[in-house]
Amino acid sequence: MSTFLGNIEVKADDKGRIFVPATYRRILAEMGSKRLVIRRDTDNECLIFYPEQVWNEKVSGLRAVLDEWDPEDEMLLMQFMSEADFLETDAQGRVLLNKQNMSLVGGKDLVFVGMYDRFALWSASTFEEHKVNPSDLAAAIRSKIATRKNNG
Repeated sequence: MSTFLGNIEVKADDKGRIFVPATYRRILAEMGSKRLVIRRDTDNECLIFYPEQVWNEKVSGLRAVLDEWDPEDEMLLMQFMSEADFLETDAQGRVLLNKQNMSLVGGKDLVFVGMYDRFALWSASTFEEHKVNPSDLAAAIRSKIATRKNNG
């Protein structure tokens, strides 16, 4: 399976339409994915785009750890699902973001960021503010790997 990589700058038009990068559209076609699921990221000021089958796997995993008979678990699943929406690309390869999602990413200068099996959409300036410098990135990755080795 091909993976979503890199960061690709795009511009939103006045109606909130954004071209999904051609490389990402090709990967979606390879996956046989006609629809996307979009959801606000739980921790960052960005939107996450999931190919439909990746979304379904994520939700299945979430359902497996939540007890549908526990009111708190039920509310977590309900809220998680209620903040998602289906999107389809139009004939030109664009998606239309609603006003709430456009206000989250803010502005017209945006960047798609590959995340292996999904991709994110950020305000270009917000993404730059949140990026970790290269030496800190390397140290953080080494630390995560070492922690997992020690716990695994």
